[in-house]
Amino acid sequence: MLALALGGRTIAEWQASMSQLEFIRWIEFWRRWPFDDVHRYQRPALLIAQALGADGNAAADWLSPPDIPEGWTAADIATMRAFGADLTER
Repeated sequence: MLALALGGRTIAEWQASMSQLEFIRWIEFWRRWPFDDVHRYQRPALLIAQALGADGNAAADWLSPPDIPEGWTAADIATMRAFGADLTER
């Protein structure tokens, strides 16, 4: 997930160009200040919606990821997540 978030390279390229110490520091940075879609887009959108008078619960429901469709296998879910889909477990 970290390689995807850092972007621009394959995992093998990151492994070849990043020291173990730098990798550990990136992991710690990710733990403290995650830069996933929820933190980059959804939380700020929720704060703006609430500041403009929207119902916070309704806005959070609208912004939350969709449920995993019934009948999907673990392989289906893993494939969609690999493509960047944010799905929630039922």
